[in-house]
Amino acid sequence: MRRPRAQLVLCVTKGNNLPAVTEPRPEHSRASLLTFWNAPTTAWLFIASAPFEVAEGENVHLSVVYLPENLYSYGWYKGKTVEPNQLIAAYVIDTHVRTPGPAYSGRETISPSGDLHFQNVTLEDTGYYNLQVTYRNSQIEQASHHLRVYESVAQPSIQASSTTVTEKGSVVLTCHTNNTGTSFQWIFNNQRLQVTKRMKLSWFNHVLTIDPIRQEDAGEYQCEVSNPVSSNRSDPLKLTVKSDDNTLGILIGVLVGSLLVAALVCFLLLRKTGRASDQSDFREQQPPASTPGHGPSDSSIS
Repeated sequence: MRRPRAQLVLCVTKGNNLPAVTEPRPEHSRASLLTFWNAPTTAWLFIASAPFEVAEGENVHLSVVYLPENLYSYGWYKGKTVEPNQLIAAYVIDTHVRTPGPAYSGRETISPSGDLHFQNVTLEDTGYYNLQVTYRNSQIEQASHHLRVYESVAQPSIQASSTTVTEKGSVVLTCHTNNTGTSFQWIFNNQRLQVTKRMKLSWFNHVLTIDPIRQEDAGEYQCEVSNPVSSNRSDPLKLTVKSDDNTLGILIGVLVGSLLVAALVCFLLLRKTGRASDQSDFREQQPPASTPGHGPSDSSIS
């Protein structure tokens, strides 16, 4: 597909006036103080990858968008620059001849439309790929594309500074993975962790610190690692949070003190009640006092 030709007529004026753009004019027009600009006769080369995010072991297709006309040949190269020793394969349009190059691995196929097909891509296939097209007038044009191949992430693991923590203490959870270029996410009781003010994440989120820890932090923790093509979670790690010993001691002390006070009050009440009862019994057992002049005589008359 050929890109339409365009012309821009720039009118240059004196003073502080800005250049003015006028309507396009025929190529044979001539005027003073006019500058003509012609777009290139070739189209812009653009390379697209399908799929855009490539997993290791998949097949990938590098297609050429806006392939120009009047081509003689094209070739694919691996690397940032076009060098003979980096040629994957070349294709001559008129003869339909495909020629493999030094960088050909046996998994690449070049199509008549200029596309490059990969089978079973590996991590080593990550890098820049250059397409060079040659026109029949010997003009050369190039386009490049960066291909990124991702590996499927393995299951990560969690390491804890302690799995049993006293309330108001702290704990550090670390997510370990052998994969690179991954992102980290923390899971709490099968839900994405809601980070609070007591929690701190490291720069890449692979370390979680909780300080101070509370009872509501007890539960199962997991870390999830992911890249653009895959994700995986660790096994659950159970975190137990014990009550603070000082708080428990204070509660026990208050309870014991209350019981002692109650016992003392009961003892005093019982003692007071007992004294009053003893005094009442003593008064009931005491004989009545003798009345003067009415008691019996000490002597009797025979």
